[in-house]
Amino acid sequence: MTTVDRFLQDWRIRKAAPQIRSGDRVLDLGSADGVLFDRLGYCGPGSMGIDPTLPADYRTRQGFRMVRGYFPNDLPPGSGPFDVIVLLAVLEHFPESGYAGLAQGCARLLKPGGRLVISVPSPAVDAILEVLVKVRLVHGMSLEEHHGYDIRKTPEIFPEPDFTLRVHETFQLGLNNLFVFERTGAQRTG
Repeated sequence: MTTVDRFLQDWRIRKAAPQIRSGDRVLDLGSADGVLFDRLGYCGPGSMGIDPTLPADYRTRQGFRMVRGYFPNDLPPGSGPFDVIVLLAVLEHFPESGYAGLAQGCARLLKPGGRLVISVPSPAVDAILEVLVKVRLVHGMSLEEHHGYDIRKTPEIFPEPDFTLRVHETFQLGLNNLFVFERTGAQRTG
């Protein structure tokens, strides 16, 4: 990661941080190297990360489990429930065919009243990132996986009655979006 990559990553974490209370059990999807846990420093026991790019399963300095694999299929048995599930710059990497499984996994593993915290870039970011990669200011992690994600679809992926949208705001000069959903007590059947 370059200095610019870390700066942008830290900015996303700072936007998500107010949604995570001290002691919350957190699941970080697309956790990379566990930097969210390092930056926050106050996540509760049982917090964990999952990312397919990890070289192997391991534990962070704080003892949080980091799992190499894909959500939700590769989570260890007995994982959850979680107070917060975080997807920072991750949703745009999911193929459309994976949205239903993602939503169902989040609904199953998130406590009622828990929060789903998502950052997702605006479509214009892909063109900007391509230029920044060419001039080597960013690495553009898995940029080839971006598929022109339409941020307006986000509430459709996490619909009622399982989730209620509580926050949608832009940041990074309007180039990034923060969505916060609350897990309702209702659950769909089937």
